[in-house]
Amino acid sequence: MCGVFGVYGHPEAATLAYLGLHALQHRGQESAGIVATDGKRLHTHRAMGLVRDAFGPEDLAKLPGFGAIGHVRYSTAGGSSVKNAQPLSAKYAGGSIAVAHNGNLTNAEEVRERLEARGSIFQSSSDTEVIVHLVAISIQRAVEDRIADALHQLTGAYSLVILTETSLIAVRDPMGIRPLVLGRLPPSESPGLVASEPTAFDLIDAKWVREIKPGEMVIIDEKGLRSSFPFASSPRKSCVFEYVYFARPDSKLGGVSVYEARKNLGRRLAEEWPAQGDVVVPVPDSGVPAAIGYAERSALPFEMGLIRSHYVGRTFIEPEQSIRHFGVRLKLNPVTDVLRGKSVIVIDDSIVRGTTSRKIVKMVRDAGAKAVHLRISSPPTEWPCYYGIDTPTRMELVASSHSAEEISKYVTSDSLGYLSLDGMLNAVTGTRGFEGERGDFCHACFSGEYPTSLGPGAVNGTEGLMSPRRQGL
Repeated sequence: MCGVFGVYGHPEAATLAYLGLHALQHRGQESAGIVATDGKRLHTHRAMGLVRDAFGPEDLAKLPGFGAIGHVRYSTAGGSSVKNAQPLSAKYAGGSIAVAHNGNLTNAEEVRERLEARGSIFQSSSDTEVIVHLVAISIQRAVEDRIADALHQLTGAYSLVILTETSLIAVRDPMGIRPLVLGRLPPSESPGLVASEPTAFDLIDAKWVREIKPGEMVIIDEKGLRSSFPFASSPRKSCVFEYVYFARPDSKLGGVSVYEARKNLGRRLAEEWPAQGDVVVPVPDSGVPAAIGYAERSALPFEMGLIRSHYVGRTFIEPEQSIRHFGVRLKLNPVTDVLRGKSVIVIDDSIVRGTTSRKIVKMVRDAGAKAVHLRISSPPTEWPCYYGIDTPTRMELVASSHSAEEISKYVTSDSLGYLSLDGMLNAVTGTRGFEGERGDFCHACFSGEYPTSLGPGAVNGTEGLMSPRRQGL
């Protein structure tokens, strides 16, 4: 779940990219990078860590030009090292190209093997480098045709921003699995900005123009903007987990306020899983809107019984399990006056491995709660995502091999309730402004219904599955 940003036609393009990446920091905290063009060559800076740590004034000064693309990385394919930081850039016979990618390619491994067999030398272990190599060896002349030729050979999820010496190109996969939007910087009336989410435009006083459509390629250069649809049309399958967790609540995706969608998830959860409680408490920050909706529908008081330290990253997307465990203790602290002696309904957005939920329930109990009812504003996460979320095997997903009752026992809650799949879809599609159909979403992580073919390593999502109801929790 990376974040991408692109700008064309501004004298401080790299600075705008830097600010845009700040607004997308929630999508990846592992590394950050910017590539800029001055019309003659590409200039690159990439580093590990947060945007504020990866770039100083001296780094931005080395990125001159009128066009730039940026990337914040959360690793799924490829390890955690600077060689896998993006954007990836390379020179080829037609010039130079840099690529920033949000998503995951499901056939990257087999394509990479084919390229290596014919002599390609890879510098990283990222699936994104496959795109660069395919563009380089394409026999097409125009760069947009080379890109289309490369992407015709790939399956999976990709929202791309691509930079050449003279153009900015944005491409979204035919199913629109990952978000990608166009913006403009006043007083210009022409779009010159691309980002994963429209909140990236707010920080620089830019205006949202529209979503880039599934299967659309947008080219922005000195002639202006033009777009094409070089791929066969496919049913739309946007990631529903964007509404549950990943997108910022102040974003708007598919015509829907993410904040309002999350409140609707909470309302529906209250209808499906009411609880005898005194107070509704969210797991901040992503659980807050759902908890507001739950409290509203339940006619119970909403309280911030857990306070988050905003100097700690999102524990779900830390690269190492040991850091994830430590991060829970750093991240949250209970408000004992809110929790002591109360029957507490704790609202969270998901349970992935179960370790975080167990620590949160213990924290609430240790603060004096007499009962803890855990409510989750999404269905059980039973299947790995092959489109950009770091759940590579079913073995790591507690709900794939344990019932809700077993998970409740493991996390030591008095009760546990998950929102149903129908409830989740109805909540999102029932949010004011929704533009589309109920079937427009990918929910493979909840249902196992994958919208694309999977590579041989995926084994239809069953790789790593231990025996049903495995023991030992």
